[in-house]
Amino acid sequence: MPRTGRSRRRDADVNATAKLSNYRVSPQKARLLANQIRGKGVEDALTTLDLSTKRFARPLAKLVRSALANAEEKNDREKAGIDIDNLVVEAITVDRGASMWRIRARAQGRAAWINKRTSNVRIVLAEK
Repeated sequence: MPRTGRSRRRDADVNATAKLSNYRVSPQKARLLANQIRGKGVEDALTTLDLSTKRFARPLAKLVRSALANAEEKNDREKAGIDIDNLVVEAITVDRGASMWRIRARAQGRAAWINKRTSNVRIVLAEK
């Protein structure tokens, strides 16, 4: 029996999401950090990101805090019953965003294309 939209909507009510669009870091580098925090509790994830030396750790920590604030706001507004202390990073996806192209002059009148990649990151927090 196929799932109806109603049950999916009920599942989404206990989740908190946040999105970061077209951030100027390659998806490959962003996935290195995303894989480290996937499945961890929010406090553990923030500790991991605070101790990381990667440049993308600070914006990703800001995104986790944003999702946490979204969960608190959802509790206040909709009485969703989310226990803020038991939230974990249920899903984090890093997708390719828009690319910027630059041209670099090369020898003998040639040109080389430089691809400046961006990333779209989506995080879902859910209760354990």
